[in-house]
Parts: sequence; C-alpha cells; structure tokens
Amino acid sequence: MCVEEQQQDLNTTIPMHNVPTRVFFTKGRGIHKDYLTSFELALRDAEIADLNLVSVSSILPPHCKIVSRQEGRKYLQPGQIVFTIMARSATNEPNRLIAASIGLARPVDGSQHGYLSEHHSTGETAQKAGDYAEDMAMEMLATILGLPNDPSLAWSEKEEQWRLSNKIYRTQNFTQSAEGHKDGLWTTVISGAILIL
Repeated sequence: MCVEEQQQDLNTTIPMHNVPTRVFFTKGRGIHKDYLTSFELALRDAEIADLNLVSVSSILPPHCKIVSRQEGRKYLQPGQIVFTIMARSATNEPNRLIAASIGLARPVDGSQHGYLSEHHSTGETAQKAGDYAEDMAMEMLATILGLPNDPSLAWSEKEEQWRLSNKIYRTQNFTQSAEGHKDGLWTTVISGAILIL
C-alpha cells in the first residue's frame, strides 16, 4: 500500500475531532410538586428541554465563539445529543436560597483553551455564587498560564495580579438563583454552557 493510500485509509478510520466551535449560556428555574418535573421545567425555562444533554468537563475550546442563546439554538434540533457543562441545585425547603452558576475564564490568546466551572450551592446569593464560580474558573486558567497561585493572598490581590499579567482576557459568570417555594414544592435552578459542534 502506498503512502497516499495509507493516508486515505487513516482518514476513513479515524473519526474527526469533535471540537465545539460555538457556545451559548443559558439558565432556568422550575417549580413543581415532583423533583424531576421541577428539573424539566427548569430545562424548559432555559430553552434546552428538547435536547439530549451529555455532561462534560469544563474546557472552553480554543477559538470557540460565544453566541446568544437565540443564535445557538439555530444550530440545534430537538432530540440532538448536545454536550453541556451544567450546574444544578434543588430544594423543597421553604425559603431556602439555592443557586447554580457557571464561571468562565478566557485567555488573551484565543488559540489557548479557557475554563468553565460549575458551582451548585445553598444559602448563597446569586452574587456570591457567581463570584465563586468565576473565581474557580480564573484560578484553573491561571495555573495553566504559569501565573502564581499564592494561597496567602486575598482573592482581590490574586485577581489584580493576574489581570496585570495581561494573560487572562475576561471572566464572567452565568447564575440562576431562587428561594425554595413557600409551600414546600420542589424548586430547581440550572445554569449551563451549551457546546455546539
């Protein structure tokens, strides 16, 4: 077999790399007497209930474009298997505060990968949960970029140090919070990053 034939043979037997080119963020809340139905309603609120969601770890691929939920849905059809990074929290305790947050940290160099983090919490405000998720993503990215991670520094000192390095482009979070239903119905919150191949 000649080299050209071997290459063609390899091209037909090795699958293409499934690297997402787009991502959108979404969040939702659902309330129902049944736990599973409250989750389904949260997925509907987030406009992703018609997809078969597969949870994956939290890498934002290089050159992955962030699009709106409306734009992202144009590339997806009902029943499609879709990879997602999802945070989820639920309670049936009246007035219990819950939150689900996705944190994002992107490097300045778009050819490098970024990080997404999931945070599921109880008793935290949306602000606190979102900040924590964002901090986790930033710390993960900082460690691969060779930035120091001195545990003795306060978060604001670390953040300022990392920003001054000009290696981290942007951090943000996508958070959904809610209080448990006053009558003890199940309340579920979700936040997700939907990856589009």
